[in-house]
Order: sequence, then C-alpha cells, then structure tokens
Amino acid sequence: MLRLIRTAKGGLKIHTVWDEQLGLPDLINITDAKTHDRYGLENNVFEKGTIFVEDRGYFDFTLMLNRIKAENIFVTRIKENTVYQTLEEIDLPEGKDQDIIKDEIIQLCSPKAQETGICDEKLRLVHVFIEIDGKWRTIEIITNQLDWSARTIADLYKKRWDIELFFKAMKQNLQIKTFVGTSENAVKSQIFVSLISYLLLELIKRFYCDKKTAFSNFCEKVRICLMHYLTLDYICNELKPIVKKVKKPPQKTLFNIDNFSYQTSLPF
Repeated sequence: MLRLIRTAKGGLKIHTVWDEQLGLPDLINITDAKTHDRYGLENNVFEKGTIFVEDRGYFDFTLMLNRIKAENIFVTRIKENTVYQTLEEIDLPEGKDQDIIKDEIIQLCSPKAQETGICDEKLRLVHVFIEIDGKWRTIEIITNQLDWSARTIADLYKKRWDIELFFKAMKQNLQIKTFVGTSENAVKSQIFVSLISYLLLELIKRFYCDKKTAFSNFCEKVRICLMHYLTLDYICNELKPIVKKVKKPPQKTLFNIDNFSYQTSLPF
C-alpha cells in the first residue's frame, strides 16, 4: 500500500497486489486516505492455493476466515493486543535459524474471534527476532499453514518488502510525488499513466537488456535518449557510462616556464 498526501488537505492510498512470480503489480485500487487497508481491495480472496504476504493492516478475523474457506494461505503479523491460547509448541532445529525464537500452534479466543467463528481454526504463530529501522525487536507472524517450517514462513514474510521497493521505484523515477491537477480524475490519471509507464519500461528492460540493470539507471538512459533516434537495443546494451582517467598534467605549464629570456630577445 502506498500513501500519498498533500501538504494542505486530502490524500489517497494505492492498494496493490504484487505478483511475486511475474515481479509486477497484479491488481491496483485507488481510494481516499481514510479508507482502511482491509477494505482497500474489493476482492481479497483469490483462487485456491494463493499465498498472501501482507502487513498488519490486513489482519482481520473475517478476512482470515474467508481465506481459510477459500483454501488461500495468508502470512501476516499479528496485532499486539490479540488474545490467543497456545495448543502446542513446535521444537526448533538445533544449531541453525537462531533468529527464530518460538514456533507454536494457537487458537484465537477473544470475543471477536468467537463471534466470527475463527476461534475453531488452528493457526501457526512464529516469533522472529529481526532488525527494523536499526533496532532489533521480536515480531510475531501468523499463518494458517501448519506444515511448512518456521524458516519458510519467516522468509516468506521478508518477501513483503518487494512491494515497498516497487513503490520506491515509482516515486523516485516516475514523478508521482507531485501532481499537475488536484481533482480526483487528474490525480488518478497521473497515477495510472505512471503505472503504464512502469509496465512498458519493465517490458523493454526484460526483453532487450542482455545484462541485469537497475531500474533507476535504465529510466535515466531512456529519459536522456527520448529526443534521439536510437534503437532500443542500442540504448539497453550499447549505451554505457564511460569513465575516463584524468590525464596527468604536463611537467611544465604556462606559469612555471621561464619565458623572460625569450621575450627580451624579441626585436621591437
């Protein structure tokens, strides 16, 4: 989810489903800033076997139960005030995965959980020690997958940062931090134009580039060459930054050559 807010008033959110296999956004929905993340996407349940990795904004009992019924797999962080009971603690492997503190099977037992009916479902809770913003802390990852290892679940949650890198690339390279117009249609048009540009650039980069290149460097080359009649293959593979060595200065320059004797011998 990307939040864009003006300094005066108003704001919006871009709710995005990131397809890890394609490495591209799969679903986009733009709402006002007041809309909760839970309601940002109309269809939060997908085909059987789909794995969702998301932040705590999507931690919702009804949503989780719907995904269990649809045989989706969710991996998210549990909220700090969530009430649950431990049914079983799973033994951790010795000598590895030292960042995983605890792995347990739980059931949610709060009044809200009983009201929605998710209290009857067994869930997995993995406690992981990670670094966030330069500080080490413990996070609790909840999932309905009971068979995978705790290492797999912890690594899956790390993949959530891929969508943050996508939003970072959008803001840094495709000019969506400031808007030409402030109406709803103008803002949405500029965002969708940026998204289309991102998809086109990714398509060109993946089809033509022989070597792996950073998205920001590729955008810069395309931006510079827009006004020149060059092929895409040349821009992607032949156009490279050239770094030249600084030439060694001559031993004698205009300021240290003795020209006085030569000048005095000139006829006047």
